[in-house]
Amino acid sequence: MWNRRDWDEFFHIVQRRWHSQRPPRPLDRSILNRLVPVEGYSLAELDDAGISVESAEALGLPVDAGRVGSYSPNVSTLREFLRATRSRF
Repeated sequence: MWNRRDWDEFFHIVQRRWHSQRPPRPLDRSILNRLVPVEGYSLAELDDAGISVESAEALGLPVDAGRVGSYSPNVSTLREFLRATRSRF
């Protein structure tokens, strides 16, 4: 049976995994020209960043095949995330 210290250590280890490299959240412009979170990255954004759909899913990035178009800040965020995850390995 685990005691409180074991549980605290377990949750600390689990949270530490994505602490520095949590997958970024995709954004898009709404009708009122405000930034709103969306379901996932469009296929055009993944293509512009040089990431395949399979590798995006392996990295834990959400993919929304129904979205059309590309939002340039999302592409630059994806490139930075890809550089950070590659340097980890």
